[in-house]
Amino acid sequence: QVQLVESGGGLVQAGGSLRLSCAASGSIFSLNVMGWYRQAPGKQRELVATVISGGSPNYKDSVKGRFTISRDIAKNTVYLQMNSLKPEDTAVYYCNAVISPTYNSPAKNYWGKGTLVTVSS
Repeated sequence: QVQLVESGGGLVQAGGSLRLSCAASGSIFSLNVMGWYRQAPGKQRELVATVISGGSPNYKDSVKGRFTISRDIAKNTVYLQMNSLKPEDTAVYYCNAVISPTYNSPAKNYWGKGTLVTVSS
């Protein structure tokens, strides 16, 4: 079974920083995409940032210049460095990965359980 385990969420003041981590484990033949989504109270889940193999990172406009996504290929881990946090960044952040568990297995979208980020004023 494939699992995504997130860590790094917490409570910070506006202007502060957090670093989220997500490690994929289990049967992983190929991992093409990893990224982060978030869901704030009363809002739908939205894309925050993704990194694709062989491609450039992609960011939601409102986090550009503040958030940085990176990936450690060998460790199947993706990070989200969040700087200059704002109250509107408050949300549950979910790790996402597109993974083929075995050779010839279809790629599937996997999700972590989420980690809460709360930014106070």
